[in-house]
Amino acid sequence: MDYLLTEEQQMLQELATQIAEERIKPVRAELDEEERFPTEIVQDLAQADLFGVIIPEAYGGLGLGCLENCLVLEALSQACVGVATTYAASFLGAYPILLFGSEAQKGQYLPELARGDKLAAFALTESQAGSDAGGIQTVAVKDGDAYVLNGTKQWITNAGEAETYTVIAITDRAKGARGASAFIVESSDPGLSFGKKEKKMGIRSSATREIIFQNCRIPANRRLGKEGQGFIIALKTLDYSRPGVGALAVGLAQGALEESVHFARQRHQFGTSIISFQAIQHMLADMATEIEAARALLYAVARYIDSQPKDFTKQSAMAKLFPTDVAMRVTTDAVQILAGHGYM
Repeated sequence: MDYLLTEEQQMLQELATQIAEERIKPVRAELDEEERFPTEIVQDLAQADLFGVIIPEAYGGLGLGCLENCLVLEALSQACVGVATTYAASFLGAYPILLFGSEAQKGQYLPELARGDKLAAFALTESQAGSDAGGIQTVAVKDGDAYVLNGTKQWITNAGEAETYTVIAITDRAKGARGASAFIVESSDPGLSFGKKEKKMGIRSSATREIIFQNCRIPANRRLGKEGQGFIIALKTLDYSRPGVGALAVGLAQGALEESVHFARQRHQFGTSIISFQAIQHMLADMATEIEAARALLYAVARYIDSQPKDFTKQSAMAKLFPTDVAMRVTTDAVQILAGHGYM
């Protein structure tokens, strides 16, 4: 379908697709099998200025919006969702600074993130707390002109690879979720360490680790927003980032469909290619239709967010929910079409 993209949006999409085809596809299996972080590809994305998509021009970025970000993520994830997740997670870590940082904080951190000189990560999840900010155990105690952090964050994408971390910690336990605050932590801060690199079923070129704070002392001017604003910062960050997850899913599904069509044309049974079988045609038709529906919803929500409404929590959640469900169904069908080859 023609989604009436501007010339600039088409060029951005083509650039991301070129990197996906030329730089990611040839090494994606190797990266996944070796669980290797895609350092060289991150450098390619940085040289192409793609880390600056959502960063304002005032801080060295391209000053574009949610739709442009989704176009890039979709193109990259068609080749490898692991590499695309690494890229997306840096934006997730940058959003709290972009949305709630002071001018000094933005001026210090956003330019280096826009250049891709450094990566970011977002540290919210713990063993007993995810979206439930009230269950967070990591604490930040004010001590003069500093905060001291103690606790452990779990399953943090880009942990150990990123240099800049936006962290949600409790500053007033008595206030529950309203007692959470947000902070910027740097990888060089004393008292910060990382757990082992997690072994995963998939998305294995993306690094996932624990972040451990042991009397991690940071300057008080690295708090984002006011004390007690951490829950709001976390929710707003997730509102902006959920369509990106939807874009990863649409790209993943599209890549699986293309592999399925290619295989079905090459695979012969009973003297003909299996793509001529009606059962296969029905599966491919359903896959293509659901992907197009997911893409249409995703782009519509991204454009809505870029129109700067006051609230888009519901729409943002839908743009994550439906495409990810579609990706599960499409990839499952893709394995069925490839049969034994799909399992292998």
